Amino acid sequence: MRAVGQRFEVVVFTASLGKYADPLLDLLDQHQVVKWRLFRESCVPWEGSYVKDLTALGRDLSKVVIVDNSPHSYVFQPENALPIGTFIDDPDDQELLECLEVLMGMAESEDVRENLAPVMARQARFYYG
Repeated sequence: MRAVGQRFEVVVFTASLGKYADPLLDLLDQHQVVKWRLFRESCVPWEGSYVKDLTALGRDLSKVVIVDNSPHSYVFQPENALPIGTFIDDPDDQELLECLEVLMGMAESEDVRENLAPVMARQARFYYG
C-alpha cells in the first residue's frame, strides 16, 4: 500500500458498514496511506447489490482505478476496473502485489482506462474462452 500511496491518492470504497470497516482499516493502514474512506452509505443500491459509483469520488474518471473482486461493485464504470480475485482466508494471498505492476504502469497515464482495456480484454477471454 505504501508503494501505491506514494503515487496515487488511495481511497477505500467498501459496501461494508463503517462501524465494521473502520476498525479493520485502522489496523491495515498503519502508515496512513488511505486518504478517504467511503462506506455503504456512499454506494448505490442497484438490483439487489451495492454499486460503487465512482462519480461519488468527485474525481476525473480518466484518473480513477477501482481494484475490486466483484464486477457488480463497478457495474456503472467497468472501464475503470482492475479486477482481482476474492480473498478467502488465504495467508499467502498475493492479489494486491500482483496488480502493483499494472498500477505503477499507469501512474503517469493521461487516461487509465486505456491501460485497463487490455487487462479487461484478457479477463473476458479467461472467463468466456
